[in-house]
Amino acid sequence: MSTSPQPWHHGNITRSKAEDLLSKAARDGSFLLRDSESIQGAYALCVLYQNCVYTYRILPNEERKLSVQASEGVPIRFFSVLTDLVETYYSPNMGLATHLQFPVQKEEEPEEEPGQIITFKYPPQLPPRNFPGGMSANGSKEAHGGESQTSELACASLRDTYLQRLQHLDMSNLPEEHQQSIQEYFHTSLCLDAEQAQNGNPNLPRLKKLTMEICKHLNSEISRTLPTLEAFQRLLDQQLSPGVGRMRSQVSADSGQAVSFRLEQITKLLYSIEDKAKAALFESVGYEGGHRKSLIPPITFEVKSELLGLTTKMFLKVDVETGKIYFKKYKDGPEDKYFVHNKILQLVKSQKVAKLVIVLETEKEKTLRKEFVFDDTKKREGFCQLLQQMKNKHSDKPEPDMITVFVGTWNMGNASPPHSIASWFQCKGQGKTRDDTADHIPHDIYVVGTQEDPLGEKEWIDTLKSALRGTTDISFKQIAVQTLWNIRIVVLAKPEHENRISHIFSDSVKTGIANALGNKGAVGVSFMFNGTSFGFVNSHLTSGSEKKIRRNQNYVSILRFLNLGDKKLNPFDITHRFTHLFWLGDLNYRIELPSTEAESIVTKIKQQQYQELLCRDQLTIEKGEGKVFLHYDEEEITFAPTYRFERDTRERYAYTKAKATGTKYNLPSWCDRVLRKSYPLVHVFCQSYGCTNDIMTSDHSPVFSTFEVGVVSQFVSKQDPNSVSQGGIKFMNCIATLMTKSKTKFFIEYHSSCLEKFVKSSEGENQDHSDGNIKVRFGNQVELVPIISDPEYLLDQHILLCVKSTDCDESYGEGCVALRAAESSYTEFHVTLTHHGERTGTLTGGVQLRTSGGKQTEKLYGERLSTNVISGGVTDRGWSYSMSPRSGSGGGGGVGGHGGKDQTHGNIFPKKTVYDHSAVRSPTGKAANNVGEDVKPADMFDNPLYGSMGKSGGGGAKDSPDCQSSKDHLTAPDPYFSFPKPSDQDSDRPPVPTPRNRSYTCSETKPQCPAPTSFASLHPLSYTKNPVKPSRSEGGMVLTANKPPLPMKSRPGQADATSTKPRDYRDSSELPSKLRPPSRPIQPLPKEG
Repeated sequence: MSTSPQPWHHGNITRSKAEDLLSKAARDGSFLLRDSESIQGAYALCVLYQNCVYTYRILPNEERKLSVQASEGVPIRFFSVLTDLVETYYSPNMGLATHLQFPVQKEEEPEEEPGQIITFKYPPQLPPRNFPGGMSANGSKEAHGGESQTSELACASLRDTYLQRLQHLDMSNLPEEHQQSIQEYFHTSLCLDAEQAQNGNPNLPRLKKLTMEICKHLNSEISRTLPTLEAFQRLLDQQLSPGVGRMRSQVSADSGQAVSFRLEQITKLLYSIEDKAKAALFESVGYEGGHRKSLIPPITFEVKSELLGLTTKMFLKVDVETGKIYFKKYKDGPEDKYFVHNKILQLVKSQKVAKLVIVLETEKEKTLRKEFVFDDTKKREGFCQLLQQMKNKHSDKPEPDMITVFVGTWNMGNASPPHSIASWFQCKGQGKTRDDTADHIPHDIYVVGTQEDPLGEKEWIDTLKSALRGTTDISFKQIAVQTLWNIRIVVLAKPEHENRISHIFSDSVKTGIANALGNKGAVGVSFMFNGTSFGFVNSHLTSGSEKKIRRNQNYVSILRFLNLGDKKLNPFDITHRFTHLFWLGDLNYRIELPSTEAESIVTKIKQQQYQELLCRDQLTIEKGEGKVFLHYDEEEITFAPTYRFERDTRERYAYTKAKATGTKYNLPSWCDRVLRKSYPLVHVFCQSYGCTNDIMTSDHSPVFSTFEVGVVSQFVSKQDPNSVSQGGIKFMNCIATLMTKSKTKFFIEYHSSCLEKFVKSSEGENQDHSDGNIKVRFGNQVELVPIISDPEYLLDQHILLCVKSTDCDESYGEGCVALRAAESSYTEFHVTLTHHGERTGTLTGGVQLRTSGGKQTEKLYGERLSTNVISGGVTDRGWSYSMSPRSGSGGGGGVGGHGGKDQTHGNIFPKKTVYDHSAVRSPTGKAANNVGEDVKPADMFDNPLYGSMGKSGGGGAKDSPDCQSSKDHLTAPDPYFSFPKPSDQDSDRPPVPTPRNRSYTCSETKPQCPAPTSFASLHPLSYTKNPVKPSRSEGGMVLTANKPPLPMKSRPGQADATSTKPRDYRDSSELPSKLRPPSRPIQPLPKEG
């Protein structure tokens, strides 16, 4: 709306940057305008007065006229352009804290080197388009002969390429007629197919004819076999309808269909025959497949369905016993339209309303999507639980609670890849690598990021699929691909996960020259895997050793503008939108040493003295100072720098480059990295992190990393409906310390997927203003009502918190609290608030969760409680929890991964696995003499509905009186959320077995050491290995660990032997600068019920 750029208009700078500029101006009446962070198309007017920053929103109306939201009682004025608005508010008494006087100028952006402007890579050229009538793209008439000649030349080139490949291909073992057919196709028919494609026929008829000839005998065998299998299937069908007899004429009689389609029909028929035969036999002998007979009666849900814009009422009846879901127009209507459990492929929950999409498989082997709207999300959740219970009962396919993810990055150097890239996916080379025995073990998901990628999307994806097929013998499914110029990210998954993945989003951000060119920037992909949210970002940041500040700016721009994940989480950037976020790419951070040290660096690399060099790694330094990648984790680097090699060898680094301005140095550096950030107390473990040795076409080496990640599926309650305990969440005594000079009031927003909608707190009380900080006390308790009240479900949830201002509704900091931390008692939390990647303050308070002690679902991954410590030299991970020394059991499971995201679910089957309960430590650090007992779980009903559909606990006693001293001391919880506590004198009494066996992000902690005085002291070269030992201090639980134990499969009926010496599964590549807690004895397993 401004006619020309004004010096006081700073565009989309951050709020904190605006405050810094005004603080530097240090004059009352200094002002600037910036774009609003909360409302698109709006602005924020920031004014300095008495060392405080006042922010006023400038909002457009329907006619796009602008007005300032100033003090009450001042008439609102409307302006067409920003310039007129600012001129008017130079006058006093306009409702602002003070009138505008001194515009704050923009800071000059550092100019790019001239050489960079000349040498950056433009996006790949698109092929010319064919315009009707022979018109070219610029409107000029082209000769038909010239166009025809061009296509003929291209076809001839393609034909010659294939004929040349044929000469080098050993075809001696092929039938002679097949050899002749293939040669004939490439000699003559290839160009005819190309001509057909150019004329708009994509079917390639001559290629189809060739495959039919090759598969002639196979086709006849299919025609002979398929009718027999179809007849056998009809024989096993329980319902013989007239429509069944017509199936053969539609499928088997049509021998003209593609061979691949007919083979697929045979495969599906064989599976169908096996399933129906099993079902009939099991039903006749009364075999329940290991499941106890359901006690859940059929339940009917009233929903709304939209068809052609008309909303109609429908009824969905779920019969868990028979494994059927009925679609009815009337509550008491006929039940002739239904789907059985194995035809339900996927449930997709809407992110906006209580809508549910059910993906079904029809009789014709096609999928059908049905959309229904429920009264509220609680009803929808109860329906989903019933469907999941039904699938659990009737299906023998287990739902995973842990998957492995491959994350790889490679700057391809604008060169085509070599013939084989298998070592990349097998994690072979330098660093933390996989054992040779794991070469052919596939990961569940492969995420591949490339930079300076010269290939087209299809060619590169085909290359990746072929490489994976060669090592795993699996044809992986493409989930997503996103490309920005030569920056690309590809996500592939096992075929069986296709219906577990949904809510797929992709986006890109340019950070090249003036943030307008895509030679540098980022691409990203996000999705839900059942109930766990994943985000992946592949970035190529600014190059040059001296450009680290510009790289930091690139990171913030990507963080702010990459649009992925749940759109309801608008106040949160991508660092808080996902259970697991992985950031990979050519980040271009260098080793910060003078160019004269080049030979010394190479010598240290040959001697594998990596730690000395890593102390001068720009990313390590900037990250340690909190300037970039705040609270991200990176596995220890034990491999050589991946840049800059001479091509076709990994023996020499090419660290000099002749340029017109002189010799430029590119010192060997770890440019290519993989970092991650997960919610507190979730399970994620890095299995490998390294680079290849044998892929040498680029001046970068490919980097690989693999992760073991805990995931969750649709929750199904196992509580007895008559004794289910209602869960509740309370936040209290919250105090925010904000690094701001803004003069405004604040409130807290609570977001989570377990809430119907976000909840606002009342306004806080600003208590003091010193050292550039504001302390805000939120006195009132906030009680959150979850959509499912089952405590077991709540322990898997995360609450995202956002401190907002009342004047412009903008965030001043975000954080995350894991409800798992409050499993046993009232828990105090300490969260570092961040906004757009910067630390903006802290939030402390207490969280209380009412839970029950029933038998909990067991998980593949082990159980380990990890609370973060932010003192004593240990890295601040952004959160910590402190529990009372009398809070009961010290064990606890991790969180499988909810948090403000919508979910998609396939079927689930809980796995039974070995786990350990950890003995409680005394305040002195000595282990209590706790002896495990065999615990027989109570017999429970498998009803998932009650507990989710019931009312959450309300009422209760009034708040306890305020016991706070002058310091920020947290009050005790109120009686409604009280828990029984074990007697302090009864030290020999075994602790109550910890319910729920999830795992946490167990961070590797290393021994504390004094603050370093030099870079070299940051990373000593000696290595130690200590057993894992948890400790308990007077102030509460202080446990950290980085690696969870490797998962162990349990054997039914066999408990784990009691042992006082825990087995250490960890490797010895840990630095002594990290602290490990002391070990705990393992208690025996509860016996299987």
